[in-house]
Amino acid sequence: MNGGRQRGFSLLELLVTLFVVVLVTSLVTLNIGSGDRDMLLRAAVEALADSASYALDEAQFTGMNYGLMLHREDTGGQWRYRYDWWEQTPVGWRAPASGKGVFAPAEFPPGLELQLELDGLIQEQELLANNSEVPRPQIILYASGETVPGAIELRATDTGELLWRIEWNLLGNFQTLSRGQALVEEDF
Repeated sequence: MNGGRQRGFSLLELLVTLFVVVLVTSLVTLNIGSGDRDMLLRAAVEALADSASYALDEAQFTGMNYGLMLHREDTGGQWRYRYDWWEQTPVGWRAPASGKGVFAPAEFPPGLELQLELDGLIQEQELLANNSEVPRPQIILYASGETVPGAIELRATDTGELLWRIEWNLLGNFQTLSRGQALVEEDF
């Protein structure tokens, strides 16, 4: 038998160990949380570009113009950007009769600032205010297969950093650009 005294951990050592564990857990959780926002934003951007491409194909197939209406809403002191799809009928714009899943209203995650550019001109933020009873889409995808060239930029509200850019040309070729750059194959 060993006659030596066994030594345990002191309270200070236990507290320091617990502090390190809590710190590491907090950092991991913080990184995962910001990753969730990035993934949600990427999914929203890609969904918008995909539904716009579908809308242009649908416009050509049905002979009916489709429109994208971007708007912002104040949700408890924080601006949030949404978008809705519309189809043009002889009596005006209405919610699309077909493609309910593709043309469902959607929104971008909070903490973003959206800028719309059409034909080289940046659109005023007032155009994005949701204060009209009658829908007026800013982006129209014509049955002829054309649209006004433009871009949508999504920036972080707090830093102004460009996070995503969706751009399209006259023929409605939509492209998503992460931080303004085209995605490379390994990003997928």
